[in-house]
Amino acid sequence: MLNVPTQSFPAPSSQQRVSPSGQSGRNKVALKPGHSLMDWIRFAKSGKDLTGLRGRLIEVTEEELRKHNRREDCWTCIRGMVYNVSAYMDYHPGGEEELMKAAGVDGTELFDQVHRWVNYESMLKECLVGRMSTKAATAVRGTHSDLHPSQVTISSSSCCCCRYDWFQTDGTVHLVVYTRRKVIAPPVMCCKMELFTCPPLYTVFGKLLSSTVHTAFSVGKIQVSIRKGTHGKWASLGQPLESHNTFVRQKDRALFYRDCVLVSKTEVNHNTYLFRLQLPAGTVMHVPVGKHVYLKALIQDVEVVRPYTPVEQIFPAASKNWSQESDLYLMIKVYPGGVFTPHLSSLSVGDRVAVSSPEGTFSLRPLRDVTNLYLIAAGTGFTPMARLIRAALEDIETIGNTKLLFFNRREEDILWRFELDELAANNDRFQVEHVLSEPSERWTGWKGQVNEPILAEMLSKPDGSKSYVCVCGPAAFTELTLG
Repeated sequence: MLNVPTQSFPAPSSQQRVSPSGQSGRNKVALKPGHSLMDWIRFAKSGKDLTGLRGRLIEVTEEELRKHNRREDCWTCIRGMVYNVSAYMDYHPGGEEELMKAAGVDGTELFDQVHRWVNYESMLKECLVGRMSTKAATAVRGTHSDLHPSQVTISSSSCCCCRYDWFQTDGTVHLVVYTRRKVIAPPVMCCKMELFTCPPLYTVFGKLLSSTVHTAFSVGKIQVSIRKGTHGKWASLGQPLESHNTFVRQKDRALFYRDCVLVSKTEVNHNTYLFRLQLPAGTVMHVPVGKHVYLKALIQDVEVVRPYTPVEQIFPAASKNWSQESDLYLMIKVYPGGVFTPHLSSLSVGDRVAVSSPEGTFSLRPLRDVTNLYLIAAGTGFTPMARLIRAALEDIETIGNTKLLFFNRREEDILWRFELDELAANNDRFQVEHVLSEPSERWTGWKGQVNEPILAEMLSKPDGSKSYVCVCGPAAFTELTLG
């Protein structure tokens, strides 16, 4: 038997999972006709009183919130704001049962577990009842109000300690952050620097000009080198911005978006394109393997958000080239009847789209002593596998064999088929098997859908080896495969 880890890829609650409609992989129910997202947008704009308060906003106590816990009178609280979601019941993709779990209580944690990426403020703005009377907790903050040339240390009983220091020459300033443990993800910078440590997010805020980033992730050190506009000595690093020198648990922070420019859109196959997005000037953002970003757009006056996993510009890309690439490449299938992808496909070169910081729970750490890596993907579930293949072949020496089982409907649906086959032919540590559910008569490869006989034939565990399996695809495919 293969050792299939409990940490599936992506995690069961991750929005990185793909469904047949191109949306997230959470449990869904069949909605009634006329109850799609676009139908909800039109209904919310109809002018009907969805709160029952005739436009008034009130302050809600916990006692009052608990009274509204029925299907026909359902209030819930998300991040301190209370919404009457009774009218939304029939439009909720997760069904009434899921929504009722948050009836009459603070549903923030449940919301974050399932679809933290959804812009609920925009979708439920017509359902807003008011604000909870209790105050939310604030982030742990350092004691220094100015960025003077001295070490600053902050700590929290529930998280690791970080400190930062800075030094200068006549022409440059160097900001160094010591996390005192490995950095889970490289920094994201655009007037601010975010460090994904474990378990919180550490943020150093300061206005950064043209800069370069030097990292030593294994020892938890990040150095940002900033070029001065004019030569000379600085008395201080400047005035800190809001939330400078703070710890915030990643699950407690709001998503941060930046406007990116569409540089190009390249056809991959008949319905999938490679979108190249350019980050704002001065921004450095590396998305770790297995992580994803969220794209946000205003569609019919409602903010719609979708998760996508970056790939490299070419496959396979050398690690040195990948580390120097500053643009984001997203391989996205366009669904004609979808909400988000037709909008994305309609964008012209030069148009802008909002992109979040990296998200996700997947870690390469369990692969450190793995000898056989199996990747099982369906459709665009291949996208997180693309960079994982490169990491396995170039960065993790213990992995002697990486095998991709790629499930698609027809030959023309296979993404990067030529590149995958060429890599398999030239690298004896990589294998790929294509499986088609609707093959043509000339197809001589594997046929059918994912099932136990196919997996038993293709997956094996040699004596003395340690195997690891990653699965990504539509929700039904993923659950069937894991079973």
